[in-house]
Amino acid sequence: MEILISNWSDVESVPKTYIFPPESRPGKLEFPIFNDTPLIDLAHNHPDDTIKQVVRACQEFGFFQVLNHGVCENLMDDTMNMYKEFFKLPGEYKTKFYSNDIHKSCRIYSSTLSYDTEELHYWRDNLTHRCHPLEEYIQFWPDKPTKYREVVGEYSIATRKLLYKILDMICKGLGLNSGYFEGELSKTHMLSVNHHIPCPDPSLTLGMPVHSDPNLITLLHQCDVPGLQILQDGQWIGVHPDPHAIIVIPGLQLKVISNDRFITPVHRVVTHPKEARTTIGVFLSPSPESLIKPATALVHNEPVFRAFTYLEFFKAFTAGAKCDAQLALNHFRNKP
Repeated sequence: MEILISNWSDVESVPKTYIFPPESRPGKLEFPIFNDTPLIDLAHNHPDDTIKQVVRACQEFGFFQVLNHGVCENLMDDTMNMYKEFFKLPGEYKTKFYSNDIHKSCRIYSSTLSYDTEELHYWRDNLTHRCHPLEEYIQFWPDKPTKYREVVGEYSIATRKLLYKILDMICKGLGLNSGYFEGELSKTHMLSVNHHIPCPDPSLTLGMPVHSDPNLITLLHQCDVPGLQILQDGQWIGVHPDPHAIIVIPGLQLKVISNDRFITPVHRVVTHPKEARTTIGVFLSPSPESLIKPATALVHNEPVFRAFTYLEFFKAFTAGAKCDAQLALNHFRNKP
């Protein structure tokens, strides 16, 4: 069987290597919808109020959605359609980019980067590539579908601008110096696209592992097919997909810099029985050598975390057979 699930056709049952044990699989198909997701209008007439909403959402929920965010709807639609077309391309073309090497600037893989050694696989293909500086990496991107580089290049610039706008709001809301997150703390800019084909039995498998984002900050652009779930009080709750509202998730490095004020949510993806699902994630991460620590202005007694480099964190994150970002972060907590 082909490794890339986007190359499969006429899938009538879930292969054995994709069936999770009962305690790890979704089981049911209907989940409650999270109706309290903060929805923040970035074009609000009172910027100070908007900043307060952003910080409050980071502290109380760990994620929020933004409207009037500056990324035009036509560009969002064009980019989403570009990826839907990409995953329909012949397998021979997509396989050119296949790699489990995290150092490759553009790669496609299936399930996780540990596909060759993992016992069970996740129901997804993933295309990831670096985006900044654009002129350095665009040459390694796919050149199909036509205009891929043009459309996705424009999209990466627009979403990067939005990420820095939100980070600047967080700076102001926390009382940090303007530009605090610029430079090494946000040097790596990645675009990561997940694609899930229809699954014959979504109760048996998962589209992505249960995880928390290990980076600085994430933007998530969903299609109109549900699948994202957040863990709230021990219960999985679905997040309603809005193709033109962008989800913002503070990563674990923001949790550290905020001195544990911010929440980084645990989330997962379930599959759909009839519809393919494609989502675009845009990530800013620190450089490997960047020093991560609670911002001095937010430490009044002892910092919750000790200082570490992002490389130290990533080594702890990838250690062992199962990556758990929250568990990795615990290695850097100061003892009470």
